[in-house]
Amino acid sequence: MNPSPLLDIIDTPQDLRRLEKKQLPQVAAELREFLLDSVGKTGGHFASNLGAVELTVALHYVYDTPEDHLVWDVGHQSYPHKILTGRKNQMHTMRQYGGLAGFPKRSESEYDAFGVGHSSTSIGAALGMAVADKQLGNNRRSVAIIGDGAMTAGQAFEALNCAGDMDVDLLVILNDNEMSISPNVGALPKYLASNVVRDMHGLLSTIKAQSSKVLDKLPGAMELAQKVENKIKTLAGEAEHAKQSLSLFENFGFRYTGPVDGHNVENLVDVLKDLRGRKGPQLLHVITKKGNGYKFAENDPVKYHAVAKLPSEVPAPEVKPAAAKPTYTQVFGQWLCDQAAADERLVAITPAMREGSGLVEFEQQFPDRYFDVGIAEQHAVTFAGGLACEGIKPVVAIYSTFLQRAYDQLVHDVALQNLPVLFAIDRAGIVGADGPTHAGLYDLSFLRCVPNMIIAAPSDENECRLLLSTCYQADSPSAVRYPRGTGTGATVSDGLETVEIGKGIIRREGEKIAVIAFGSMVAPSLVAADKLNATVADMRFVKPIDEELIVRLARSHDYIVTAEENAEQGGAGSAVLEVLAKHGICKPVLLLGVEDKVTEHGDPKKLLDDLGLSAEAIEKRIAGWIKAV
Repeated sequence: MNPSPLLDIIDTPQDLRRLEKKQLPQVAAELREFLLDSVGKTGGHFASNLGAVELTVALHYVYDTPEDHLVWDVGHQSYPHKILTGRKNQMHTMRQYGGLAGFPKRSESEYDAFGVGHSSTSIGAALGMAVADKQLGNNRRSVAIIGDGAMTAGQAFEALNCAGDMDVDLLVILNDNEMSISPNVGALPKYLASNVVRDMHGLLSTIKAQSSKVLDKLPGAMELAQKVENKIKTLAGEAEHAKQSLSLFENFGFRYTGPVDGHNVENLVDVLKDLRGRKGPQLLHVITKKGNGYKFAENDPVKYHAVAKLPSEVPAPEVKPAAAKPTYTQVFGQWLCDQAAADERLVAITPAMREGSGLVEFEQQFPDRYFDVGIAEQHAVTFAGGLACEGIKPVVAIYSTFLQRAYDQLVHDVALQNLPVLFAIDRAGIVGADGPTHAGLYDLSFLRCVPNMIIAAPSDENECRLLLSTCYQADSPSAVRYPRGTGTGATVSDGLETVEIGKGIIRREGEKIAVIAFGSMVAPSLVAADKLNATVADMRFVKPIDEELIVRLARSHDYIVTAEENAEQGGAGSAVLEVLAKHGICKPVLLLGVEDKVTEHGDPKKLLDDLGLSAEAIEKRIAGWIKAV
């Protein structure tokens, strides 16, 4: 028996819209089973997709996609959307090299209206599309689908503030599951979770829906109904939370609808059909359950936010795994706890990335010194600056790609005031399956030009701990950037030793060729150097850079090579060129880094090899370059 008779005949949303509404619950069930099977085999973002199945079906059933625009915030929940928009038979390639991207991507499908990966951009993008369609005379609709976690970010409220004052047809769907990647924090999620609020909203929605069919046919009845609604809102004012909730989005200029059950697909269709015909800014509040339909994900949505593959429903016999090398994230997390135990001034700040940044144990040990500020990178950095002004020692744990969102605050609020804030920058370099939206390839370039900054790039796990301790002790802003995953397997000290700032070390002595390597590129450079008999320097610091070492190597070698897992433009290699120019040294120099292009998603080893940054590729590039010059 065919387990998915309806889904099998759906290649595009046009096929979906040929079905009767009563068939949509079966479509949703088949879609969820397909999703469980495909993600179970390939891995990928999981719990958020399970929670958005019915909403996705209803949206594509009601809206004329791709003419109408669906903008998914972040994109963690976009797999059902991809399945319904012609990519069902490619789901086995999800997040693999040459396969489907893990996020909506404009170059992948005409149904992906806007490329995403970072949070809280959907409302602004959808508003831009709505304004453009109005100016061009197009009768299209724009919809932003945003989670309650992403709604905590300032950019979302900036867009709401702008949209509410514009005469455009825009629908914002607030997908409320009380989660982002980690549990939500802050005042807004608490207000959204208020049972009083939801009950009152439900009462108003029910009254409106059930009575409008009759009242709009009776003279003067709608005016009376409005007075009744106003009276109900007045009564709701007796409860402070309800009063604030009923007015929040309306004060932004949006007409509020909801909350509605996000897993009742037939009701969602009715609501969306009504909203599609309305004019002006609209906000639909949908209640969903992250991980819906899969018990493990429902019970632990944090763990099942993204998975490598799904466990069996029947637990396998427990097998004790071999001891694994610690990841750089784990090295950081352990160092943070040790340093906090030694210095009570230390506090840790994360913008909603507790698990990803390795802060779970720190929160457990030092709950009063742990601050999750939500998806609010700008605030996280300024908050750290304020703490530093009063003698606290803040450590901001942040991904390289997300630090981009707080660049002004890093410059204006921290660096220009020379405040001792340590940025622990995770996911520096190629990140693999998450692709270009999450690649940390620009931090060396955008940090190097900032006054007062110290920038360190550890070459292995022990160096990571050493450089974290060193930069923490510095009385100025500093950054330690380290890659995703494991390193070389170096034994990690349990102490808090430091090294001299701005000084590199020679890892291998050779002849003629000097490889000046930074961070993660030290290890593959050493492998290549063994075959080329080259000298390898582990620079440790990108800023201040070890000028003395660079000059000495340049004067004692015929060829200079720089290696970094960062954009070539303005990166560490550029810093070496600046030193050589300053000292009037003219030698052949080869810059090895990421060339000026958007990288792909896939296996990190494959990506590094394609970029010419694997050990074998480095050897071949250096050998070929020397022959050419």
